[in-house]
Amino acid sequence: MDLGLDGKIALVTGGSKGIGFASAMRLAEEGCDVALMARTEQDLEVATDKIAAATGRRAFYVVADAGDTGAVDAATARVAAEFGEIDILVTCAGSSAGGLVENLTDEQWFSSLNLKFMGYVRSVRAVLPRMRERRQGAIVMVVGNDGLKPSYWETTAGVANAADINFASSMAEQYGRLGIRVNTVNPGPVNTDRWDGLEKAFARDKGVDQARAHELAVASIPFGRIAEPGEVANLVVFLASPRASFINGAHIIIDGAQRKAIMDL
Repeated sequence: MDLGLDGKIALVTGGSKGIGFASAMRLAEEGCDVALMARTEQDLEVATDKIAAATGRRAFYVVADAGDTGAVDAATARVAAEFGEIDILVTCAGSSAGGLVENLTDEQWFSSLNLKFMGYVRSVRAVLPRMRERRQGAIVMVVGNDGLKPSYWETTAGVANAADINFASSMAEQYGRLGIRVNTVNPGPVNTDRWDGLEKAFARDKGVDQARAHELAVASIPFGRIAEPGEVANLVVFLASPRASFINGAHIIIDGAQRKAIMDL
């Protein structure tokens, strides 16, 4: 199926690794020129080189911290100046500390909310005026299933993700009338560096080794495995495309029907 993305301009935050990188690669494979935003220049250089070599599309990067309003605004302006417009925003930047509430510090809560929630708010806010002026655009926020399926060992992520989902619903209602679609993608465990860190935190708090933590994660999913980044990216790219033209304000879980309670010991 031709997704109708040829020639579109996409900005992907957190685009140097994991789901963000996989989404940027898929978008480029579908004909988009892509801009990646993340904090580490070396990772961004590697990622953009891979995308350009594999797809022949333009791949551009900007170094910025999603936790800094000025940096996000400046990075978005640079992308718009480079490409002339931004048709698609995919937000993947941000991480949250895993752990039990008795052990989590205020700093860990603030860091999670600043990156995983406010980082998304900053990115969306930065592109909206450009999309509103053209009365078109697609925003896909990669959030997480713990915003809809809470688990007490990842409360910082769950709270930030629930806020993201509420924010996305509000933006979809406000800006849908202006031709801008806003949706969220909510993966469960995915084979990324971030999931590796969450597994380590889960193992620590449950008093088991990481191998056992991984077994429990796999056991919670009927497919008997965790997702690969490209599987999530496929959904992201579809939602960003004109083929999803009447999907707005949706919060789609992509977790293989995970039952989180099975992970509890």
